[in-house]
Amino acid sequence: MLRDFLFPAYHNFGLSVMLVMARIAFGAMFLTHGLQKLANFGAMSHSFPRVMGLNSSVSLALAIFAEVFCTLGFITGFLYRLSMIPMIFTMIIAAFVVHANDPFSAKEMALLYLFIFIIMYILGPGSIAADYFFARRM
Repeated sequence: MLRDFLFPAYHNFGLSVMLVMARIAFGAMFLTHGLQKLANFGAMSHSFPRVMGLNSSVSLALAIFAEVFCTLGFITGFLYRLSMIPMIFTMIIAAFVVHANDPFSAKEMALLYLFIFIIMYILGPGSIAADYFFARRM
């Protein structure tokens, strides 16, 4: 496998530590966006963008699900790749639907998160993750 060639076995622990640090850092930053939406659900539910035929409240609830609950799975490494699918999908919608006609500066954050999440999805959670511990027990 290409990853084993690029990162020999003696680097696996260091790579796992770096993946945990990235999961915590990017997850914490992404979580703040979701917590702001959750705290202001009542005010935002009327003005949140309507996406794909869904009303504002449903769109907001789905964004909160991805940005809060799925992010917790991302940070802990629990159902890692499954929890990242809504996160990636939310950033695709934010960048290419909600901010489609906006200047690049408006969609830059969504694109940054999107590319980071795609890279993290490909790399996997590493060996310091809940999924790894559950898999070893089974």
